[in-house]
Amino acid sequence: MSLEQTFSIIKPDGVRRNLVGKILSRFEEKELRIVATKMIHMSKSEAEGFYAVHSERPFFGELTEFMCSGPVVVSILEGENAVLHHREIMGATNPDDADEGTIRRDFAESLGENTVHGSDSQENAAIESSYFFSQTEIVNSSS
Repeated sequence: MSLEQTFSIIKPDGVRRNLVGKILSRFEEKELRIVATKMIHMSKSEAEGFYAVHSERPFFGELTEFMCSGPVVVSILEGENAVLHHREIMGATNPDDADEGTIRRDFAESLGENTVHGSDSQENAAIESSYFFSQTEIVNSSS
């Protein structure tokens, strides 16, 4: 097992429905430590930049509109095999396919409004984290 960091977003639907505390507590209860977190309201250009990897996909416009439709909570989580562990806690992208007890199964309203985002690799976690956080905003795990 290796200690690593991953990037997480509670999307506008989760913030709007006042689920931030419930979602963050699930991460903590499952041994992921919050080492950075803040609430932001993404601009359209920030959302487009963040999701640029999907720019050719048919859902890109809808996704970026949704992500700037209200505040989001961005976080960096740390723990053993954090990327995989975080994805297991979130559940499948489509809430209908997500396992019982996962965030998306319990809270997502639809495939498009599936409440949370998580990095899919350590490499992407580093890229996504640096998009929203400077090094001075991340608490060292030994702090």
